[in-house]
This record gives sequence, C-alpha cells and structure tokens, in this order.
Amino acid sequence: MTAGRPAGRGGPPGDGGPPGPRRAAPGKRRLGRKVALAGTLGVALAAFGLANTAPERVLQAEFARQRWLAGADVRVVEVAGHRWSVLEAGAVDKPLLVLVHGFVGSKENWLPLMRELQRDYRLVAPDLPGWGDSERLDGTDYGPVAQTERLAEFLRTLPGRPALLVGHSMGGQLVGLLAARHPGLVDRIALMSSAGVTFEENAFANAVLAGGNPYEVTSKAELKRFLGTVFADPPFVPWPVDEALVRRRRADVEFEQRVLDAIGRGPEALLLEGELGLIAAPALLLWCRDDRVIDVSAAETFRKGLRDSRTVLLSGCGHMPLMAQPKQVAEAFTAFLR
Repeated sequence: MTAGRPAGRGGPPGDGGPPGPRRAAPGKRRLGRKVALAGTLGVALAAFGLANTAPERVLQAEFARQRWLAGADVRVVEVAGHRWSVLEAGAVDKPLLVLVHGFVGSKENWLPLMRELQRDYRLVAPDLPGWGDSERLDGTDYGPVAQTERLAEFLRTLPGRPALLVGHSMGGQLVGLLAARHPGLVDRIALMSSAGVTFEENAFANAVLAGGNPYEVTSKAELKRFLGTVFADPPFVPWPVDEALVRRRRADVEFEQRVLDAIGRGPEALLLEGELGLIAAPALLLWCRDDRVIDVSAAETFRKGLRDSRTVLLSGCGHMPLMAQPKQVAEAFTAFLR
C-alpha cells in the first residue's frame, strides 16, 4: 500500500497537499441548517415588513432602477418661486429635448422613452410645480396659463434653446400655449395626445364636463380602472407598488380636482385652440388611434389650426405612447428633427 495521508482526509493519497476539510458531525450540520434557514427567513420577513409598512420606498427603488437603465439623474432647481425636481440624461453636447408630463403624471413617466433617446440627445424632464417631487404651494394657481409662464421661466434657465419641446396631454396644452406666447423659446414642438382643443365626444370628456374626475384613484380597484383607461394594454402593477401609487393619488384628490377644473372645463381650457395660428414653430402631432382620453380627432383640430405640422398616428398604445411604445415615439422624434 502506498504511503499517504490517513483515510478520511481530502485529496488523492500521497499528493503531499494540505489536509481537506473535516465533515461536521450530524448534530452540528442540523444546527447549521437551522441557523441558515432562520437567517433566510429573517431577511424575507424584514423585506416583507419593509414593503408592508413603507411601500413608497419600494416604489422609489423601482424609479431608481428605471433611472439607472435610462442613465438619468435627478437635479433640484429653484425657478418661478418653486423648487423643481428634474430628471436629466444624455451628453451635454447633444441636441436638447425637454419633456413635459401630463395631468396626474410625473417626470418618471418619461423614463422608458429616455432610455431610448439618451444616446443621441440631452434630455430634461421636470416635475411641473405642484406635481411629483416638485413643490406645491397653498393657495397657488396651477392652471394652464400660470403653469405656462412657469415653464417659460424654467426654459430660460437652461444652457440653450431646446431643439424640441415635447408635451404630453396637459403638458401638450402648456407647450402649445408657450409656443404661441413665447416663440423665441422654442425651435420645434411635439404635442402628444395633447389637451387644449375640441375633439369628438367620448366617455372621458363627458365625465369631465359633468364635473367629475375620471382619473380619480382612492383604491386599488380605481387604480386598475385608471390604468385601463389610459393604456390599451394595462401593465401589471405588483404589490406593494400598487399600494404606494394609491396612497399618492389619494392624497392628491382635491388638488387634481382643482387643476382639472382649470385645464378641462374652465375659461382657460380651450385657450390654446384660439391661439394655434400664432404658433410659428413646426409641430409634430403624435397620437394613438385608440386614445380613450383625448380622442384622436383632436389631432385634426390641431392640424387645421397650425401653420406647419406633421401627424404621426400609432396603434395599440391608448393615451400613453411615451410609456407603451417608447421605441416608436423615439423614432418619430428623430425623423421629425432631421
């Protein structure tokens, strides 16, 4: 028999290497498994407890993940008497695109599109005053005219004039008014599913004109209904993100109603339609054919009133092309800017 290490050690006999690990006794192995299981269970329970007690943190973590994918950072600025929270992405030497969110929206709505555009453009997406993480002041007017003037002040703080100023829904209403009233601040505009003009009646418009808020969310059931209204194919929102979204929207019910009074049924609601002829900037009109919020017929109202416009119609994206079809929207912007 060849000389070597005693049986029971690791390694081939006679290899001259260090001794291998000893096997733990059965009782110690069982204790180790119990400790590992308890540790794993403790981590899981801690994660469950965090999600159950602080769903907003889970939502913020998801926003952080999306910012990382889009190469975006958050900046805070003071403009027009408000603190603004602003997303920025892309190289500073690229053409500048400014992205303005819609009613009940936020800067995070743009992240899927920013992911598509960040290689070729400098992107700036603010939370409008009163919305998202930007400041809201008691007793302040957040209707379309006041917000348009704040947006104009914000644009003046940027290092250069945007190659394209983009507005979605309510944001399109503001962008249109700004282009009419401050033509020196814009080169081109994109109005996406934009408010501010007349269109063929639909259930959403009738509910607004009757004094309601079809977007109101105070429960998970209403969140599901809201998503079914704005998306042709509503995304699945897992727990506890759905709870965080409901809490946010529930806290904003009164504010949403006041803003909707101004943008949807007050004396400023259709100001833009009367000022379309003042807009000299070329305009891209981008809609989804199946928009159940602002009917696609609004695109024709804009086309008839604008001096220079191009229309792009998509399918299957409801009222949210920026999130439902970001690649197609990015392609439309690039083609328009050529």
